[in-house]
Amino acid sequence: MGYSLDGAQADQVLRALRRDYRVWAPRRFPKQGRYSDTDVVRYAEVEHFSDIVWDVKSDYPAKEAVTPIQQALFYFTEDEYRESKGPAKPVLLLARPCDINAQHIQAKIYAGNGGYNDFYYQRMRGAVRFAMMECGGGDDTCFCVSMGTNRTADYSLALRFSTGGVQVQVADGAFAQYFEGMPQADYRPAFVEENQLKVELPDLSDKEVRLALKKHPMWKEFDSRCISCGSCTVACSTCTCFTTRDICYGDNPEVGERRRVSASCQVAGFDQMAGQREFRATAGDRMRYKVLHKFHDYKARFGEGDMCVGCGRCTHRCPELISIAATLDKVSAAVREIKAGMAGEGR
Repeated sequence: MGYSLDGAQADQVLRALRRDYRVWAPRRFPKQGRYSDTDVVRYAEVEHFSDIVWDVKSDYPAKEAVTPIQQALFYFTEDEYRESKGPAKPVLLLARPCDINAQHIQAKIYAGNGGYNDFYYQRMRGAVRFAMMECGGGDDTCFCVSMGTNRTADYSLALRFSTGGVQVQVADGAFAQYFEGMPQADYRPAFVEENQLKVELPDLSDKEVRLALKKHPMWKEFDSRCISCGSCTVACSTCTCFTTRDICYGDNPEVGERRRVSASCQVAGFDQMAGQREFRATAGDRMRYKVLHKFHDYKARFGEGDMCVGCGRCTHRCPELISIAATLDKVSAAVREIKAGMAGEGR
């Protein structure tokens, strides 16, 4: 069933939805951007239709609604501990196809990692329903078509925004009640067929090629370019690295809470072990780890796909203008060079 709503009607539907759901969507926060007098668009709960930012890509991904940057796991005293409470209401999450596909990747990591299921992720993810925001093709950092993440069928509602209102397709009958009496329309969602940016994915199936690639001099470029700030992974739709820390209340170290806090493999010291040993001590080593993890290791572990949806946020947020798309093109060129060298040696 399809509907066509103007702004007032959309607000009416949103008010009805908010009685049963927490509605999260991209929202603009004025003067909270990276630079002076700039805004940031990130996910937060919305109260009015006008709160929803639909005409530009959010600076940060939809995953913040499911796996926040900081999350209380449990509270403790000297004698006992208590789990943090789950969501009081289910969540209706307005997200583009790439962000919905990113949640499928996160689900494999949090809920299918060697048979271990993350209780806190599953508790939150089970409360989420998706409203798919139709995308017009993104910006010059998007390459979802190259990654095959430009389409999804995992949504309860599909939305096409315009300056005059929004068209809605109700895919889940449980949501039909919120649109009773609203003007009907024949709306079917469209998906991005081509991006401005196209990416050549490297063939990393050959173990010998991968071993040679790890030693390739291309990675040294990042020693001078990357400042190891971690902005790319914070903005990533799929990154899941975290650490835990105990927050003590007052002067008693045995009363407080344990929090899960997002972490980044791109920050120096992330892999530091006892004795101060680091496996990836340079920015180039860390970049190599991230790229190979996303475009080989994830697929090797879970059997399908890459750990990237082509949203381009890492490129958009990098203060050094490092492009993941350009990096992948360099990796592909390095792989061709390595294969040519092996063929010349008769291997």
